[in-house]
Amino acid sequence: MKLKLEKYKQQLQDWPQKGHHIMAQYDNEKIIIYQSYRKEIGEFAVKNQYFGGAFSLERMTWIKPNFLWMMYRNGWGKKEGQEYVLAIHLKMEAFKEYLRNAVYSSYNKEMEISREEWKDQVNESSVRLQWDPDHDPFGNKLERRAIQIGLRNDFIRSFAQDDIILIDDISDFVKEQYQYVLNDDLDNLMLPEEKPLVFDDENLNKKLKLNKNPDPYEY
Repeated sequence: MKLKLEKYKQQLQDWPQKGHHIMAQYDNEKIIIYQSYRKEIGEFAVKNQYFGGAFSLERMTWIKPNFLWMMYRNGWGKKEGQEYVLAIHLKMEAFKEYLRNAVYSSYNKEMEISREEWKDQVNESSVRLQWDPDHDPFGNKLERRAIQIGLRNDFIRSFAQDDIILIDDISDFVKEQYQYVLNDDLDNLMLPEEKPLVFDDENLNKKLKLNKNPDPYEY
C-alpha cells in the first residue's frame, strides 16, 4: 500500500475546522482519490491497473480525495457493493482539468449567472462538482466542507484508463482502522496523511470557493 500514514489525532491539530477545503494526499505529480466498489470491479481494476470489465462507462462516477468522507459514504467498506476500497493515484493535471470543466450540481446565486444559464451548463458539462459536509471517523457532520467530483462521457473514459498512475487496494487497511473506531480508540487510529490543497490558478480557487490557510500548499 503506497499511502503515507499519520495518526488521526496528530493530523487533527493541523486541519482547518470549517470552510471549503480540498483535503487530500498529493504532490506535484499526483493526488490520491478514493472509490468503493463490489469485488468484481475492484479486483479487475487492481489486476489491470485501469477500470474496465463490469465498470460502467455510461453512468457518472464520483471521485473523492478526502479519506474520511469516503469512509462516511461507504460505511468503512461495510455497505453492500462498496466492500472493495481503492486508493487511486491520479495525475494532478487531470484532476485540475476535471475541476476547470466542472459545473456545480446545484444552483446558487453566488454563481453570478441565471438559473437558466446554469441549467444549460449542467446539460452540456461532463463534470459535476459539489461540496458536502465533511465527517469525523464516527460519521458526525463537521463545519468543514468536503469536495466530490462526478465524471461522465469523455471524462470518465479518460479517468478510467489514461489519467491513472496507480490503483491500490486498501480494503484490509480500512477494516483494520475501523476496529479502532468501533473501540473508540482514536489514539491509535491511522489515516492517510492529508493537507488542504489550493492552486496557483486564482480563478480556479475562486470558482471552487477554496479557503486559503495562512500557509497554503499551492499546486
